[in-house]
Amino acid sequence: MSSTYLTRLSVLRAEDLGPSMRRLVLGGPEIADVVAGWKGHTDAYVKIAFLAPGVDYPERLDLEQLRASMPSEHWPVLRTYTVRRLDPAAGEMWVDFVVHGDEGLAGPWAARAQVGETVHFRGPGGAYRPDPEADHQLLVGDEAALPAILASLEALESRQKATAFIEIDGPDDEQHVVTAGDVEVFWLHRAPARAGTTNLLDEAVRAWPWPGGRVQVFVHGESGLLKTVRPYLVKERAVDRCDVSVSAYWRRGETEEGFRAWKASERARGEEPMIRPEPSAS
Repeated sequence: MSSTYLTRLSVLRAEDLGPSMRRLVLGGPEIADVVAGWKGHTDAYVKIAFLAPGVDYPERLDLEQLRASMPSEHWPVLRTYTVRRLDPAAGEMWVDFVVHGDEGLAGPWAARAQVGETVHFRGPGGAYRPDPEADHQLLVGDEAALPAILASLEALESRQKATAFIEIDGPDDEQHVVTAGDVEVFWLHRAPARAGTTNLLDEAVRAWPWPGGRVQVFVHGESGLLKTVRPYLVKERAVDRCDVSVSAYWRRGETEEGFRAWKASERARGEEPMIRPEPSAS
C-alpha cells in the first residue's frame, strides 16, 4: 500500500472541555496503524484532511494521486493537530480542538462533528518528550499548546519536577491536570484581551525564579513567543539548544496557509530553530 494513503478513523464520541475546546475521540480498525507509528512523543501530531464539499473522492485517499488527478480546488486541505492521548488498549485516539465559533476551518468542523463521521489524516509525527534526566521541565503555551503540555505532564515520573505557564481566556477553560510528577501549573487568564495580543506568558516566565541544574523547555503557541520568551531562554538563561523545543503553532491574523509561508521565511532567515509542523489554533 502507498505510504501516501491517509489513515481513516471514526468519531466515537465528542466532549466539550470548556468554552474554547472540544475533544473528539477517534477509533476504528486502522488505529493499529497509528499505534504502529507511535514513538511516544508527547507533542505527537496528525495532519487531518478536510475534503471539499460536493466532490466525489475514492474510498481510500492517496494525496499524491489526488493531487495528480484532480484540480487544486478539490485537493484536501490539511490542518495539523496534537494527539492529546493514544490509548491502544481502548483503541482510541483523542484530539482536542480550539473552537471560536465560526472562525477557522477545523474548529467549526469539530464543533459540529457527529459520531460515526470518518476522519482522514496523516501521521503521527512528533519530536518532544520530557527527558527524565533533566532537573526541571518548563512548559509554556496557550490553548493551541495545551494538549501537548497536559500530555507532557502526564508522562512525568514521580521524581520529575515541572512548571507550566498556560494562557487561556478564563477560569472555565482550565483543565484538570493528572501527573505523577512534582508539578506547579499557573493558569494565566487574558480575557477580555484576545489570544495573541498579550505579554502574559513572557512576563510570567521572566518573573519565575529560575531553578538550578539542567532545565528542558517546551514553549509553543502564538508566533509572538518566538520574539519574547525564546530569546530570554536561549540568550539570557543560556538554555542549551538541545533542551529547547520552541516553535509557533499559529500566527494571529494568518490563515494556516499564510502561517506556513511565514514559517518558511523564518526558517530561511534562521529565526525559527525547531522542529516540526505545528498544530493549528482553529
